[in-house]
Amino acid sequence: MTIRFNRFYKDELTIYEIQSAMENGVITSKELVMYYIYRIAKYDQDGPGMNSVLEINPEAIFIAEALDNERNTKGVRGPLHGIPVFLKDNIETSDSMHTSAGTIALENYIAEKDAFLVEKLRKAGAVIIGKTNMTELANAMSTTMWAGYSSRGGQVLNPYGDSDLFVGGSSSGSAVAVAANFTVLSVGTETDASILSPAIQNSVVGIKPTVGLISRSGIIPFTYSQDTAGPMARNVTDAAILLGVLAGLDKEDAATFKSEGRIEQDYSIHLETHGLKGARIGILKNSGQDFLNSDEYDEALFQKAIQVIKEQGAIIKEIEMPSIHRDWKWGVNLYELKHSLDNFLSKLPANLPIHSIKDLIEYNQFNKEKALKYGQDKLVQRDSFPNTLRNPDYLLSKLEDLYFSQDQGIDLALEKYSLDSILFPSYIGSTISAKAGYPSIAIPAGYKQDGRPFGITFAGTAYSEGKLIKYAYAFEQATNHRKSPIIEKDSE
Repeated sequence: MTIRFNRFYKDELTIYEIQSAMENGVITSKELVMYYIYRIAKYDQDGPGMNSVLEINPEAIFIAEALDNERNTKGVRGPLHGIPVFLKDNIETSDSMHTSAGTIALENYIAEKDAFLVEKLRKAGAVIIGKTNMTELANAMSTTMWAGYSSRGGQVLNPYGDSDLFVGGSSSGSAVAVAANFTVLSVGTETDASILSPAIQNSVVGIKPTVGLISRSGIIPFTYSQDTAGPMARNVTDAAILLGVLAGLDKEDAATFKSEGRIEQDYSIHLETHGLKGARIGILKNSGQDFLNSDEYDEALFQKAIQVIKEQGAIIKEIEMPSIHRDWKWGVNLYELKHSLDNFLSKLPANLPIHSIKDLIEYNQFNKEKALKYGQDKLVQRDSFPNTLRNPDYLLSKLEDLYFSQDQGIDLALEKYSLDSILFPSYIGSTISAKAGYPSIAIPAGYKQDGRPFGITFAGTAYSEGKLIKYAYAFEQATNHRKSPIIEKDSE
């Protein structure tokens, strides 16, 4: 078994390559799932110990076998037929897997039904192979908690360096599982930079879509205003395919109602090799100033990326967008986390030990040796907030966020300079895009001298995913920057 795996999986495979191999009888979905379980056992849970996987679906091999049989008797459902996908541990599934957001308190929680996006994945023929580790409670626990750590799952490690290399968060495990080839695809979630950051740090592609493009139903919440799920993959093509499956209207999520008539069924139609030709791309003057003293920024690599974009026929314009540097208020995150998480916890089954943030704090304190390695000061702070969402600080923050991120932010810049997109180094533009509820796509853009991944982010206005995918794909094809991490030798 291992010999066959090593021979066939010499290189990381794309969705189209896998589908072709399955159609030609070279591999089956069952073999693919078994191969990834093998790699997870050897390199994620043993050897170098990436620790990106929190739980394996015990039914995954059976599901893959059933899909193989369906392929042979009825044909394929679409490009995700038989393709393994990991889910971040805050996305509910109604199977044998738990949904805990990395907490000890929810380690026995099994949801009554699938999240809406999980229903869509299953209908598309994807194999939900398991759940990925994450920054606990999507980084709502502690101001000192290291990205990628959860009390239930431990610390996720970056496959491109030593144990001290920043892994990004909170969708850390989702990014690493893709980067280290433990799956073909994964689904992350973002409130602010939680997809973009780990995508950049682990040299993969991450799409943070327009809020409302993908249903939030069945996802343990952080905010109402900014939360969204999104695809993570090793290349733009696979990410675009996954986005098309995840997007959709959900009667249980009001945010998706505004997406009616604006959702594309197939985002892969935007994969144009020369997609940057004629595109007008804005770059902030002194765009690296906020990152000058950060390990996440590299001036030389960013300038090289800009040069490639120019060579591909894009028009680069230096712009000013004052609102990106404003002192953003955080009332929306503070108040909405209290309201949304308390609501979620209150609906949990009676057999579980917590039904409010207060219960969670007390549970963690009682189990502090396991649950409070980094404390819970963020959680304690949130619990002191009211749950009525009528506080004037909250209401004004919500309005100001939208005004300065949309009208006086991204939309103003796009219109003033006649732009198609704005380019940021690393994920520097995550906050203004998150507060606007607008899309971004992060893509590999090289490696620093110490081997640390670097990336760029294309951002745009609402429902501009097609354009962003087109630009990212053209950049990817022109550079082919991504290199696979070398992790096998660490376990020899």
